[in-house]
Amino acid sequence: MFRIAHVARYATLAALVGALSACSLPRSGPTKAEILAGSIEQSGNAHVVPITDHVTRATAGVPGLGFDRAFIDAGILGSDTIQPGDTLGISIWENVDSPLLGAQGMPATTLEEIQVDGAGFIFIPYAGRLRAAGNNPEAVRRLITDRLETQTPDPQVMVRRMAGDGATVSLSGAISGQGVYPIERPTRTLSSMLARAGGVAVEPEVARITVMRGTQKGTIWFEDLFANPAFDIALRDGDRILVERDSRAFTTLGALGAQNRIPFDSQSLSAIEALAQVGGLSSTLADPTGVFVFRDESESVARAVLGRDDLHGPQRLIYVLDLTSPNGIFSARDFMIRNGDTLYVTEAPFVQWSKTLNAVTGSLTSANSLNTLAGN
Repeated sequence: MFRIAHVARYATLAALVGALSACSLPRSGPTKAEILAGSIEQSGNAHVVPITDHVTRATAGVPGLGFDRAFIDAGILGSDTIQPGDTLGISIWENVDSPLLGAQGMPATTLEEIQVDGAGFIFIPYAGRLRAAGNNPEAVRRLITDRLETQTPDPQVMVRRMAGDGATVSLSGAISGQGVYPIERPTRTLSSMLARAGGVAVEPEVARITVMRGTQKGTIWFEDLFANPAFDIALRDGDRILVERDSRAFTTLGALGAQNRIPFDSQSLSAIEALAQVGGLSSTLADPTGVFVFRDESESVARAVLGRDDLHGPQRLIYVLDLTSPNGIFSARDFMIRNGDTLYVTEAPFVQWSKTLNAVTGSLTSANSLNTLAGN
């Protein structure tokens, strides 16, 4: 009976090992060997590239944000510049007994609340239709004087820009005070207008500012307003300002502290910072020689990385980091993560062996329990 029991145990062990070898144990993804086997050099469909100093330089370029010259070269809008929709007050003195505009014996004629129409013009009796928008009150005064002095001797004209929000901008998005704001003396530039609206409502490190002016559009980082004074552009009537949080993100998979879609928390993000952002490598699972970054590279970058001029169109590249190499940490610090990247860390080889061993010993324990029950 003792011999028969041992034979039964050995038969059970052999059956378990055979079953485990015929199926795959649960795991977080492909192994390092499987990824390397999928390279183009191995008849796969992706270029597998170890990260070196050459690779970090070739992939270092980041599409920049900024305003073009049309935005930067626009001068400051004068606080007294007249805009469509403004209201003007005009007074005219005539040095005659019978004035053109006023009643006899009244030397001054006051025209209150003259509305600047949508095309930027006003109408003054005997002076006709005059363009007011884009001019200041002094320029409009001279225009009216020139028109009237041929009809009445030495007219004296005074023009006042009365209350009106003709020149306005709209602010929306992640801003503390969304709304429409007039361009006034303290708020004639982008930074001052943002301050007037209460400032951005997201972290300054990831805030993006977009200004739309007609068919033109420019986007900058909020922090660039202070790092580059040229980006603090002068505003124009009708500008639309959108504040939004940076939408870039990367995905983490495998033996990491988190498997998720992770938003960027700064303008630039290195591989070592991305690993730290998700809690680093799992100390019980990760293979530090198997850190991979999956990316679709443009033709120009792929050619620079691979040193080839026969590539056409976007290319699938898998970058490999070995954190145990002498320069591994430096390479991870210098290699930049891009929007849409997938950061994957393979499991250490012993993990699968541990899973197999645990599965076998657990199954043997169950088999022994069944034998014990059968013996009873």
